[in-house]
Amino acid sequence: MSAAVTAALAPVSAGGRAPGRLALLRLLPGRPLLLRAASLAASLAAWHLAASGKVDLGMVSFRNVPTPADAARAALALIQSPTLWPHLGASLARVLSGFLAALAAGIGLGVAIGRFRLARDLLLPPLEVLRPIPAVAWIPLAILMFPSSELSMAFITFTGALFPILLNTVHGVETVNPRLVASARSLGAGRAAILREVILPGATPSIVTGAAIGMGTAWFCLVTAEMISGQYGIGYFTWESYTLQNYDDIVVGMLLIGLLGMGSSLLVRRVGALLTPWAAPGGAR
Repeated sequence: MSAAVTAALAPVSAGGRAPGRLALLRLLPGRPLLLRAASLAASLAAWHLAASGKVDLGMVSFRNVPTPADAARAALALIQSPTLWPHLGASLARVLSGFLAALAAGIGLGVAIGRFRLARDLLLPPLEVLRPIPAVAWIPLAILMFPSSELSMAFITFTGALFPILLNTVHGVETVNPRLVASARSLGAGRAAILREVILPGATPSIVTGAAIGMGTAWFCLVTAEMISGQYGIGYFTWESYTLQNYDDIVVGMLLIGLLGMGSSLLVRRVGALLTPWAAPGGAR
């Protein structure tokens, strides 16, 4: 018998009260997976009840929203369609190119702003002005600035991913323990060595957080990006479904973007965890 089970059942052997159902539930080996599955099932049930009109939500009406069964049928039809993989491939290429460019620019600018006062005074004010501008507002300029629609769409995803990466990098650099920097300097490390051996490793957990958020934001901007022009892409598929009033396909496109964004952000976090083992729970301090 494991130590956890023994500890939970100790009150019974000592003549105390039996553990409650909640305490026994905590002993289940797949408890997190069960809770997440239950949460997903409850969300689907709430969606079904709202869309089928069985729940009155007052001023908000979901009667015209497709039910989970309608969305499942539309998803099955899309899977069987030859256009699915071109849609996925086009969207992945646009998001990945914009994200990688934002990762390089965000880390470079973030390290400079967080480390050097002159760079902060010169670069941060215009970036703070640009940061609140929504992605849809960049569409006319993107069309004017770039010779192809693909570059324009990649630029829109770039703007969405840039600022979370930038701000988290600045935060990570600024919160590096100054004693570590002073210790490295006292041991004879130069600026480049301090940046490479102290600043970047110390800021990497924050950079990973910003990258995960930026990846999700890049997918968030995908529909806006693919509104510019396009024949393929999940965002384009969703927007085209709206113009054609195929409401089932709209929901399928939204769910695909959500699932792809969640999976991409999770992948970024996993890669970040491999790069920063000292930041993991129980890792080296």
